[in-house]
Amino acid sequence: MVRKKRDYAREYQLFHGKPEQKKERAMRNKARRMMEREGVVHKGDGYDVDHEDSNPMHSVRSNLRKQTKSRNRSRNRRDS
Repeated sequence: MVRKKRDYAREYQLFHGKPEQKKERAMRNKARRMMEREGVVHKGDGYDVDHEDSNPMHSVRSNLRKQTKSRNRSRNRRDS
């Protein structure tokens, strides 16, 4: 079975480059920086910053927690 090469430029154009996706990505990055400043997570430590309510636009400290990458990325997400 031959796999097709992934078209990253097309993915960006159709999804990742949309204004709402850029805002959500910026808020996820902001949450990560906030937790790094507090010393909760560190670069390369194998942890993600998780939004408890799965809403990246709600990046307040009370909604954030440290989780392993595998656990965070296996959670069911909101429908949007």
